[in-house]
Amino acid sequence: MIRLACDYQEGCHPKILEKLIQTNMESTVGYGFDPYCESAKAKIRQACQAPEADVFLLVGGTQTNATVIRSILRPCEGVIAVKSGHINGHEGGAIEAGGHKVLTIEAHDGKMDAQELDQYIKDTFAEDAWEHAVIPAMVYISQATETGSVYTLAEMTAISEVCRKHNMVLFVDGARLGYALASEGCDMTLADLARLTDVFYIGGTKVGAMFGEAVVFTNKTLTRNFFTIQKQSGAVLAKGRMLGIQFDVLFTDNLYFEISRHAVAMAMKLKEALKAKGYQFYVESPSNQQFVILDNTQLAKLEEKVAVSRWAKVDDNHTAVRFCTSWATSEATIEKVIELL
Repeated sequence: MIRLACDYQEGCHPKILEKLIQTNMESTVGYGFDPYCESAKAKIRQACQAPEADVFLLVGGTQTNATVIRSILRPCEGVIAVKSGHINGHEGGAIEAGGHKVLTIEAHDGKMDAQELDQYIKDTFAEDAWEHAVIPAMVYISQATETGSVYTLAEMTAISEVCRKHNMVLFVDGARLGYALASEGCDMTLADLARLTDVFYIGGTKVGAMFGEAVVFTNKTLTRNFFTIQKQSGAVLAKGRMLGIQFDVLFTDNLYFEISRHAVAMAMKLKEALKAKGYQFYVESPSNQQFVILDNTQLAKLEEKVAVSRWAKVDDNHTAVRFCTSWATSEATIEKVIELL
């Protein structure tokens, strides 16, 4: 069975596995204070051109989102996200379980519009009884988004300016950050992201690591007691070096960016071939997620050999399907899928 339903179906990049085996019998201090974690954090700071940033290593995306948001917001505060945002629809109410409401606005091509964000904030605080409601204090966006779209530098800058204008924390979910930065037409860098946000994370689970997300706080006023809150949230790994080793390898010799480019190249190969065959796409995506409209009969036949993600019902006879490539997707796999379609 070929599996293109998501981008976290394989283990980890062989170089990570080699390093884990090589260091397996070493004895190091725990909880992320070992030399491998320190080395990984230093390399991440360098890649972000943010030498003063605080970096924390966590295990998974939902855990990271919930821990970061919970650590920053006061009990009466909420976080603004688009309706299709991951924290709103795919995290089992993790943010709400932490005591914070997700306040939603409309998405456009999966993205938040800076002008609409600005108006939403203005309208909220223009209400006579605004102090009787949940107070927005953070803005959450994903790079890339749930539908594979990618914020341009201009779009990210505009959102950052709105957040600073209203004293809102800007938090960027980077579960697929590598694939966003490697996407066609992306004009952003890690350094841009570090400059424009208060906190973001570099996804490892979907980009070559066995597990792991690296949280980067460029606004260091937000990190007070973060480690303790991380511990309280069950988000501190006792054998922290398991995370440090992985990110140390990923940020050596540009491996993180190299494998991200490969994933996007495989997605573009699939996209171009299916467009040439006349297939229609549910949305336009420049990254590793491609959303193709298939006839239901054809889809049922395809699913006998290829695992995909059913994304949306288009009509009674057609379904939008997500094909998701990753660092591990081979060219032979893509060619086989093209052949089947």
